[in-house]
Amino acid sequence: MSNLLVEVYTSKDCSCCTYAEKVSGKGCATCMDACKTINRVNKDVPFNFKEVDITANDDLLRRYKDDIPTIFINGKKAFKFKVDEDEFRKRVRKELIKSSLMRMWDKKHHNS
Repeated sequence: MSNLLVEVYTSKDCSCCTYAEKVSGKGCATCMDACKTINRVNKDVPFNFKEVDITANDDLLRRYKDDIPTIFINGKKAFKFKVDEDEFRKRVRKELIKSSLMRMWDKKHHNS
């Protein structure tokens, strides 16, 4: 597994999720779609995936309550609300290449 981290900021008690749970019993369709897309890409491209419930942290709740899901790749905001699979795949691969190059560069300079 790589060191690449993809985080999805969600809220289990947002009005969208609450409505979706009442109607379908499954949760927020927007959050579920984002996670499904991320999981599909994760089958082909290895990375760590973490869902973050913003209601567990007052600061995160204040900052992201109207912007869920928000997706971060290695700490950088990448998507909000909808995840385009092709664009997500490109960004993840780009970050993996960057981190691999940095590891090679560090290794080269530490062994010199």
